[in-house]
Amino acid sequence: MQARTKMNKGRTDAVVPVPAATIVLVRERRNELQALLLKRSATSRFMGGNYVFPGGRVETADDNLPLWRAHLDCAAEEIAARIGEDAAGNQILATAVAAIRETFEETGVLLAHGRKSTTDALGTIHGERLSGRLPPDWLQRLAVKKGWIIELSRLFRWSRWVTPEQMRYRYDTWFFLARMPQDQVCLPDMRETVHHLWISPGDALRKNLSGKVPLSPPTLLTLHEMLPYTRLQSILEAATGRSWGRPLKPRLISDGGEKIILEPWDPDYHRSQVRLQDLVSGLQVAPVGASFSKLWYSEGVWKPLTS
Repeated sequence: MQARTKMNKGRTDAVVPVPAATIVLVRERRNELQALLLKRSATSRFMGGNYVFPGGRVETADDNLPLWRAHLDCAAEEIAARIGEDAAGNQILATAVAAIRETFEETGVLLAHGRKSTTDALGTIHGERLSGRLPPDWLQRLAVKKGWIIELSRLFRWSRWVTPEQMRYRYDTWFFLARMPQDQVCLPDMRETVHHLWISPGDALRKNLSGKVPLSPPTLLTLHEMLPYTRLQSILEAATGRSWGRPLKPRLISDGGEKIILEPWDPDYHRSQVRLQDLVSGLQVAPVGASFSKLWYSEGVWKPLTS
């Protein structure tokens, strides 16, 4: 449940971010690296109308670690090497399960497998997903009752983003990367997500600037990070052994209808007093591929700025 804002001495404290997870699904077509993007429904309370990677919040069932450890394609000693550990010891495994579960619920792509005698169960849950009748514990049922195995070995670490403190809804999101299964297709649920496209990082960033494919800020930053990798094998090699690094915590500055996001590496990030107009003075929209540390929300689109 979304944590409530707390009041302290007349000041509104930041909402505690909810744990969440996402998967950057990648494939190669015509010698070009592509990523899967989903358009969120315009009625979504968070990033409505924006294109994002599939994912969502971590639910209580995702944290049933004894259950999931018995249904992974990785041995216990391999889990830390595959997706890492944190101070809590178990949080990352719960986020990995959530990422796989949410990706299926939004796209129909499932990173899991069953025995030949149980694969009819997949057709059943596909039908339940599209009709809006998918039970909350569907992944547990597949694992416990049908013997399905979660394909944790498909996941690579990429990054971790925390929603700015000034936003009403906040998430602490772990970004995994995975190769799209060759025998599956994406089919949005037409409730949370209403459209999908496979697109190269460069094309997505260009279409964001034109307003045709408006990207959420962390999606934009992730696609920018992916620009050096033009082939599937190159990005999979880069992701192998990649560490999570420090959580990235952008800062939001707003003034009426205009907004600026300062990334942690921006020179103005730690200034106590900043005005939006001063931040954008002398800056221009950055062309695709140029480095940047500020995102400006203008005409319904987040745009990177450069000097």
